[in-house]
Amino acid sequence: MLMMHAPKEGWTTAGIGTWAPEDIQAHIRFMMDFNRKLKASGEFVDAQGLAGPEEAKLVRARKDGTPDTDGPFAESKEFLAGFWILDVDGPARIHEIAAQISMAPGKGGAPLHMPIEVRQVMSAPPVD
Repeated sequence: MLMMHAPKEGWTTAGIGTWAPEDIQAHIRFMMDFNRKLKASGEFVDAQGLAGPEEAKLVRARKDGTPDTDGPFAESKEFLAGFWILDVDGPARIHEIAAQISMAPGKGGAPLHMPIEVRQVMSAPPVD
C-alpha cells in the first residue's frame, strides 16, 4: 500500500486549493496516466483520492454500541490524501513506483517531491 500524505498547514493557503486550474488538471492527469500504466503492467489493484481533512471524523463505539464521532482535528499536521494498493514483485519495485509518484507535478508544474509511505498489506494467518 502506498499512502500519499499532504501537510495540513497551508492546504488552502499554499496547497492545491491555490493552484491554477491547469496545474490541478496536470496533477490529476499525471495520476490517471500513472494508474493506467500500473493497470497495463498488472500491478494495479486499487487507488483512491480521499476527501479533505475538513470532512474527516473519528468514530468509536460507546459502551452501548452507538457511534461516538469526533473531528475534524485542527491540530493534525498532515492527512492522508490518497492511496494505492499494488501487487508488485518486491521492495525495489514498490520503492521505484513510490519515487515516481513522489514526482507528481504541483503548482507551476514543479515536481512535488511529496513523501509516499509504503506499507505491506499483510495476509491473514493460516487456518488450522
